[in-house]
Amino acid sequence: MARRNPSSEDIALDRLPKAPLNRETLRETVALARYVRPYRARFFAGLATLFVSAALGLAFPLLAGSLIDSALHPDLARIPFLGVLRLNQVALLLAGSVTLQALASFNSALAFNRVGQSALADLRRDCFSRLISLPIAFFGQRRVGELTSRVSTDVAQIEGALIDALPQMCRQTVFLLGGVTMIALTSGRLTAVMLGTLPLLIAAAVFFGRRLRRFSRETQDQLAATNTIVEETLQAIASVKAFANEAFEIDRYQRANSRVLTAALSAARWRAVFVAFFIVALFGGILIVLWFGAGLMRAGQISPGELTRFVLYTTFVAGAMGQSAELFSQIQKTVGATQRVRELLREPLEIGPVAAATNGPPLPARLRGEVAFESVNFRYPSRPEVAVLHDITLAARPGERIALVGPSGAGKSTLTALLLRFYDPEGGRLLIDGRDARGYPLAWLRGQMAIVPQDILLFGGTIAENIVYGRPGASAAAIREAARQANADEFIAAFPEGYETLVGDRGIKLSGGQRQRVAIARAILKNPAVLILDEATSSLDSESERLVQVALDRLMQGRTTFIVAHRLSTIRTADKIAVIEAGRVVEFGNHAELSAIPDGLYRRLSSLQFGHPGGIEQSIVY
Repeated sequence: MARRNPSSEDIALDRLPKAPLNRETLRETVALARYVRPYRARFFAGLATLFVSAALGLAFPLLAGSLIDSALHPDLARIPFLGVLRLNQVALLLAGSVTLQALASFNSALAFNRVGQSALADLRRDCFSRLISLPIAFFGQRRVGELTSRVSTDVAQIEGALIDALPQMCRQTVFLLGGVTMIALTSGRLTAVMLGTLPLLIAAAVFFGRRLRRFSRETQDQLAATNTIVEETLQAIASVKAFANEAFEIDRYQRANSRVLTAALSAARWRAVFVAFFIVALFGGILIVLWFGAGLMRAGQISPGELTRFVLYTTFVAGAMGQSAELFSQIQKTVGATQRVRELLREPLEIGPVAAATNGPPLPARLRGEVAFESVNFRYPSRPEVAVLHDITLAARPGERIALVGPSGAGKSTLTALLLRFYDPEGGRLLIDGRDARGYPLAWLRGQMAIVPQDILLFGGTIAENIVYGRPGASAAAIREAARQANADEFIAAFPEGYETLVGDRGIKLSGGQRQRVAIARAILKNPAVLILDEATSSLDSESERLVQVALDRLMQGRTTFIVAHRLSTIRTADKIAVIEAGRVVEFGNHAELSAIPDGLYRRLSSLQFGHPGGIEQSIVY
């Protein structure tokens, strides 16, 4: 079974792959800086206040040490550029410094959040706009979960880097460089002792960090497996209960849950060992520094305030180095996320609304509905080795009903995909009203067409919102009239909320026949010149089929209609029937003409379904 991402955003972000840091990947990351450009004034203001906050943070150990020296030896409390200050003066200066640091940190955090959220809102908008503007061929070669991740998880990773990682990196860099400089100026001998303890801490952090990441990843993988079991079980809960398999599913979940527990406990043991070791190593290093510093202080080579200052600056340096590994990991993930987002933004768009030839005739108010396939050949981009259509020639006059029948996989739905210009022919031409379909603006051309498919996937909003999707902005009266013509008004009015009834995810709260009639109402509201019916009644019961068929008859009036694998009641009344086999039109004519061909495919399919072609009075699906 396919594994889906866990629902937890934190887990999803942690599972993002890391990209190597090189010139190319960094160039990709910097390219997204154009989203910050409109907000650059606020960005640089935030950056300035960030450095002010960090600088004031570095002043804290200096002032704290001077506070101690001023208490013990007032004449030793000398502060650069300010001279000798008394105890209360140093305390007030320290309090003022902390207050200013808090204000600067507030302004910096607020500025980075405003810039980050605004820039990322623009990025999400562009990603979604690009995504839905890509051709159908793009979606045929990618999974929906992967594409959703580009707009959600990847952008969330960039958000974390822009709002948190970048400010932290700047702050910790100031702390690291400033802290090392200040401890070196305070005491060179203590600096040498302190630096001697760092390699052990760094080696321990690397050693334990790798193992903790491995166990953490294993825990997350096992947790993802349990989430998958929960999701699959709940989606198929009717089947689970019908087969009385509750105990089986509980046992399956318990086994997966036990694996999560085992992995989590292993990670917890290593984390506990790391915490214990880090405490011993860190405080041991501080103890060594204090012991050595105490000896220097007793010898009069360093003051108590300088020792305090040194220890505080040492914690700053250790904290900055401790966060460097996490920040580097987050930057790697951000670079990888940036690459995937940039790949999406570079994808070539579907031919847009300016596709009409500039020297061609002006667009009519409405298509007449004359359609002609001339020697059309086609292969799907995802399967270029398989020829789907071979030299298809087919014509429909305005208002004609053309039925497309034939075995599964013959190419019927492919013809309708070409008609909607989801794809363009590999060879030959598609003419609409005597003009090459590629000469029309794509959005305008599709605005002249409508499709009623077999599997109706409604949006999760209200019935009215699903109907008005055919013509956004239509009035409530127009919506009700379309529903009435689609035989949907009666069942809609029976709901307590009427047209404001929520249909649920994919329209699950409505029956199959009700969903079909909502889709027909949507098509009626659109008022297309060319209509496509793709097995629109094949899975309905008799009563629903009757109501839907009456609605379809109304919908087809005065429109060029292509009927794919429809019920025989519609096929019999079609003006022409095109029988397609292996991507070729092998027979073409009306019902009577095709039924009279002794060895014809249409006659053979009819005979297989009903025993003899002449007495077909029931429904048939080809």
